[in-house]
Amino acid sequence: MYFIKFKKKAYKDLLKLPSTVIKKIVTSIDGLAINPRPDGSKKLKGSDENLWRIRIGNYRVIYLVEDTIKVIEVRKLGHRKDIYE
Repeated sequence: MYFIKFKKKAYKDLLKLPSTVIKKIVTSIDGLAINPRPDGSKKLKGSDENLWRIRIGNYRVIYLVEDTIKVIEVRKLGHRKDIYE
């Protein structure tokens, strides 16, 4: 099992989303504790870090996987049109 932690900005962004979307995103993030690279996840290119993203409808969650210490850090989340800026 991986430990999941949020960056402060990511947590604030989560709280700004509609409640129906929050439930789906939280469920997906909880699943990352068991499988940090689920089907449909993609490794982000152009970064030296081990960043991955998952899709939840029109929303994206970008997270860092630290396999050595079993930690997942949620870096960014939001609508797909805004997330990659």
